[in-house]
Amino acid sequence: MYDYIRGKLIEKTPTYAVIDCGGVGYILNISLTTFSQISNPDNCLLYAHLAVREDAHVLFGFASKTERETFRLLINVSGVGAGTARMILSSLNASEIAEAVLTNNVNTLKNVKGIGEKTAQRILVDLKGKFDRDSISPELFAGLHNTVRSEALTALTLLGFPKINAEKALDKVIKSVEQDLSVEDMIKQTLKVL
Repeated sequence: MYDYIRGKLIEKTPTYAVIDCGGVGYILNISLTTFSQISNPDNCLLYAHLAVREDAHVLFGFASKTERETFRLLINVSGVGAGTARMILSSLNASEIAEAVLTNNVNTLKNVKGIGEKTAQRILVDLKGKFDRDSISPELFAGLHNTVRSEALTALTLLGFPKINAEKALDKVIKSVEQDLSVEDMIKQTLKVL
């Protein structure tokens, strides 16, 4: 129903923001991630999600479309409501959640306050296959592969390849592969491109 709300930021707390849009003040529930990213109070834009409940209509605001997409995926998991999804997004950013799902890392999700072993496993099972390069925004994957990528880049520069060429080749390999690669496999694939 609402894609975004843009206006003057009237009030900002770690749990909600009030935006004046055309003389109407909208209260949007936000995560700590969004709280830290709101920077322009005169022209504040938050991507919105309207949750319709039996007793209320509640607006949630997000600093990016990727965070909103992740929120929507989380609330579709059985047993995860909007409040829990917001708590998860306050503890982990969207790329950390995607990485936890892609690597089946239950401990990352268990570290979120209020998320137990069963809920964490249910999230991993229900979201398996939901985080792929075709259905989720590309910026979600910007943080993925950083450790493997940096190790592979170090190895390639030690082999004598120019850093800029190695970086371009690594990025091409990361975009083209379907699954996560080990450092060795990433180096082998990148050597084929160089």
